[in-house]
Amino acid sequence: MQTAGMIIEYNPLHHGHLYLVRQIREQLGEETAVIGVMSGNFVQRGDFALVRKHARAKAAVESGVDLVLELPLPWAVGSAERFADGGVQALEATGVVTHMAFGSECGDADALEHVAACLLSPDYENALRARLGDGVSYAASRQAAVEELLGSEYAAILESPNNILGVEYCKALLRRGSAIRPVTIRRSGAGYHDVHTKREELPSATSIRALLTQGRRDEALERMPLAMRAAYEAEERCGRAPVFRENCERAILARLRAMSEAEFAALDEGNEGLYRRLYEASRRATSVEEVLETAKTKRYAYTRLRRMVLWAWLGLRPAEFPVELPYLRVLAANGRGREALSRMKKTADLPVLTKSADVRRLSDTAQRLFELEVRATDLYTLAYPDLTAADGGAEWREGPVISQ
Repeated sequence: MQTAGMIIEYNPLHHGHLYLVRQIREQLGEETAVIGVMSGNFVQRGDFALVRKHARAKAAVESGVDLVLELPLPWAVGSAERFADGGVQALEATGVVTHMAFGSECGDADALEHVAACLLSPDYENALRARLGDGVSYAASRQAAVEELLGSEYAAILESPNNILGVEYCKALLRRGSAIRPVTIRRSGAGYHDVHTKREELPSATSIRALLTQGRRDEALERMPLAMRAAYEAEERCGRAPVFRENCERAILARLRAMSEAEFAALDEGNEGLYRRLYEASRRATSVEEVLETAKTKRYAYTRLRRMVLWAWLGLRPAEFPVELPYLRVLAANGRGREALSRMKKTADLPVLTKSADVRRLSDTAQRLFELEVRATDLYTLAYPDLTAADGGAEWREGPVISQ
C-alpha cells in the first residue's frame, strides 16, 4: 500500500489544499493513505496560527488527510531548511511513507531535485561565498550562484515560495539518503502571498487571514472548505478564534524591552549583527510591526526578523534547538489513519505518542521538548479573543482527535 506524506500548516486549510490531496490520490491511487506533518500553534513565518492545532488537525482528517502528526515547535518556527528537515525526519520515522507530496509553481519534481543537489554541492558553497558580504541578500546570492552553475532556467525556480520549499524538501530527502520519492503538483489558483483573490479562484491562506484581519469574516468563511469552516466556527464560539499576534502586542513588547542585548544576540543564528538592529528598534518602537519595520534591511528577510521576535516571546534559543526528533506525536486520525498507526507500531523508528502522559517514559530530550510545547501553548492561549478560555496546561489534557 502506498502512503504519501506532506508537510503542512493549514493556516487555515483552504480549497487549494484539498486539490493537492485529490491530485495525490489521482496520481498514486485512490487507496493511498495520506499522512500530514503539521505545524502546531505557531507557524514557520514567525506567527501565531489562526486556529489552534487540534482544531486544524480535525479539519484535515475530515477533508482527506488520514493521519496528522505534529511538527515540533523548534522545527515549525525554524528556517525553511530546518522546517523541511523536521518534516522529512517525521515522515522517514513513520517507516510507512513511500512518497512525499507538495505543491509548487513549476510542477517539476526532477527540476526541483536538480536544484537541491546543486545546493548541496561544494561548487555551490564556493559560488555562494563569492557573492555574500557585498550587502546582497542571501536569497539573491543563492539565486546568482545557482544561475552560474545551472543556468537561468533553473535559477528562476528559486524566485517562487513554493518552489523554494520544494527544493528544501528535496534537499532534506537527499541529505538523509531517503528512499521516499518526491511528488509535486503544480499549484493552482491564487499565489502563496496573494492577498486579493476572486471568489472563483482557489484562495491562498494569506488572503483568508487578510479578510479576517479586516473584519470581513463572512467572506473569509466562504473561502474555507466545510470542515475548516466548521472547526473555525466552533473555536470562535468557545472564544478561541481568531488568534492574532496583535492580541499579545503589549506582552510581546514588554518581553522585548526586558531583554538584554546579550539575550538578543542569542537569537541571531547567522551572527551577523542583525540582533543589534532588533535590540535598538525594540527600545523605541510602540508596536511589533514598528519593531520589524525599523530593524529590516534589504539584506535580511522580513520573516527572519519575525521569527526572532517570536523566539524571544517563546523563550527559544536557536543554539539549543535539538537536531533530531525524539518522538512522533499524533494530533488526529480517521479510519485509514488508524490503520496507518497500526502499521507504524511495527515500522516506526521513534516512539509514537497518543497520550501526553506517555512522554514521561521517554528520554530527557523528549521530556524537555514536550515541556517546551506546554509552555508555548500556554503563551499561545493568551492571544485568544476571550481570555477566560486561556486555561494553562492544555497540552497535558488534550489527546488526538479521532474521526471516522
